[in-house]
Amino acid sequence: MTVVNLNKARKARAREAAKSLAAENRVAFGRTKSEKTKAQADATRLARQLDGKRLEP
Repeated sequence: MTVVNLNKARKARAREAAKSLAAENRVAFGRTKSEKTKAQADATRLARQLDGKRLEP
């Protein structure tokens, strides 16, 4: 039978969750302004192209 310190296990789990959240935030917020504006321009251009190809009944 293994004895586990629940406080350490809880804190380790919280650390792992914080690490994964930090990784997601680095992706979401770790871009330069020019990268963000380029991505937004690309998204609007693609949406405009898609709307232009839509078939109206």
